[in-house]
Amino acid sequence: MTRFPALRLIVRTLLQALPAVLGIVLLNFLLLQAVPGDAAQVLAAESGSATAEMMAELRERFGLDLPVLQQLLAYLDNLSRLSLGYSPRFNLPVAELIGSRLGNTLLLMSAALAFALVCGVLMGTLMGMTAGRWPDRALSLVALVLYSTPGFWLALMAIVVFSVTLGWLPSGGTATIGANLQGTAWFLDRARYLVLPALTMSAFYVAIFARLTRAAFLEVSRLDFVRTAQAKGLHPARIVIHHILRNALIPVTTVAGLHLGAMLGGAVVIESVFGWPGLGRLAFESVMARDHIVLLGILLMSSLLVIAANLAVDLLQLVLDPRVEVR
Repeated sequence: MTRFPALRLIVRTLLQALPAVLGIVLLNFLLLQAVPGDAAQVLAAESGSATAEMMAELRERFGLDLPVLQQLLAYLDNLSRLSLGYSPRFNLPVAELIGSRLGNTLLLMSAALAFALVCGVLMGTLMGMTAGRWPDRALSLVALVLYSTPGFWLALMAIVVFSVTLGWLPSGGTATIGANLQGTAWFLDRARYLVLPALTMSAFYVAIFARLTRAAFLEVSRLDFVRTAQAKGLHPARIVIHHILRNALIPVTTVAGLHLGAMLGGAVVIESVFGWPGLGRLAFESVMARDHIVLLGILLMSSLLVIAANLAVDLLQLVLDPRVEVR
């Protein structure tokens, strides 16, 4: 195992993830049980016949009348059979509901994270190379504005400017309805709908990655091996890319993994503003419908995504710095 640090890291992460996921499931289940109301009340109210008999029938049909311990055991039994249960509100299996929305959320998060990393690292590198001069001060001001601007306000302003005023980009949805597009036309159509939500979601993280890259860049640039490379007469671009930036990216990738959970939480706001059918919007709809079984499935899936993302970050750090030891 010591000869294969990546394999050792994967095994260690999986062993640590099992009790963590079980604890997350138990905590989420007990917290949702404390929330007043259930899906039977919402369904009965929407039908216009919220009688006691109808609500009792709905609770019995979906197992909501059972004691909390029996509901927990039934849910754990479903998980042991790789089933997330059945949604009373949407009348569909929870796994099917999450599967239909998961791709959209992964697409949005991947685009937002990629844009945030690229722009943040480029900004931070330029800020580090011009520390104390006007480009550094100007970009620091931009980062401060992005960091302090609420995401929902930025999303609304983006719709007003780019959709309503200029008419360049659509204000919501994932693709043009009724347009039977294929190939490049389909890709470009999807990209147009992705631009605004991805950019507004990434704005906050651009500021974080830029400031972190600047600090790491300045710290690494003062180390002895960088001075040695400069003394050897290496090209400045090579020194920046191969010596300084490669080492400065290690804390950036670590923070990127830590912020994935926050990015999933922020997806609720962005997906609601832009009408993006993803897990965030499904979670909001589940909360409003008191559909706790769907919400439990979303929280579990989100936890697994964060664990997988942090494992990917750890593997990336092994590539960036082979000196990293796996214990």
